[in-house]
Amino acid sequence: MRMTAEPLIRGRLVARLARSAVEVEAAQRLRHLAFVAARGRGPVGGRDTDAFDAGAAHLLVSEGEVPLACCRLTLHRGQSILSGYCAGFYDLSPLLAYPAPMLELGRFCLHPDRHDPDLLRLALALVTRVVETTGAGLLFGCSSFEGADAAGHAGALAALTGRIGPEALRPKPLTAPGRVAIGGAGAAPVPGALPALLRSYLALGGWVSDHAVCDPDLDTVHVFTAVEVATIPPARARALRLLAGEYVG
Repeated sequence: MRMTAEPLIRGRLVARLARSAVEVEAAQRLRHLAFVAARGRGPVGGRDTDAFDAGAAHLLVSEGEVPLACCRLTLHRGQSILSGYCAGFYDLSPLLAYPAPMLELGRFCLHPDRHDPDLLRLALALVTRVVETTGAGLLFGCSSFEGADAAGHAGALAALTGRIGPEALRPKPLTAPGRVAIGGAGAAPVPGALPALLRSYLALGGWVSDHAVCDPDLDTVHVFTAVEVATIPPARARALRLLAGEYVG
């Protein structure tokens, strides 16, 4: 199913799905800036690319020609979920029988020099539009903590203990190294240490896997995160729909 969504506008900001290879490259350059250059792991001006880009739609929030937020969107149903990005880190076989399309969100990032809350709001408003047009019943992805040393995130991970998803749906561990159990003994929960995007997903009723994974390639620790559209609190669902409607250009 091809993803479509009407562009959304908020002042000088425009959110839309990339329409050309040039716009996809702009998203890849923003990803490189956010995940690599801004963290001192490489030079400014590169592109973050991988094999998953070609089969995905790319969401951009831009001001003029300058991309300020981006996200990769991949629609799955059944077996195709096993060929996505998250499947390289988590055993997603419990989701094979999920009855509705599933929307994988990846490489979600904001420009490191811009802290405008409208960037995230506008991006989520466009995701809402994509959910409406595709009938997606589940949103999922890897929520990242900067730095691949899991000990530095012990308090944040402990804060997720009560948000572990249902056993029938949550992914199982792969045999790959770098797994970290959520809810292990010793760390006091520090909810304030959760990344803003993960907090947004949890506010929508989202849940997480029972383990996190260290990813040295991106210098992150990440946790599988899912939001079931049907269980989003009604007030939150209404707010998202109003947000999407308010920003239509």
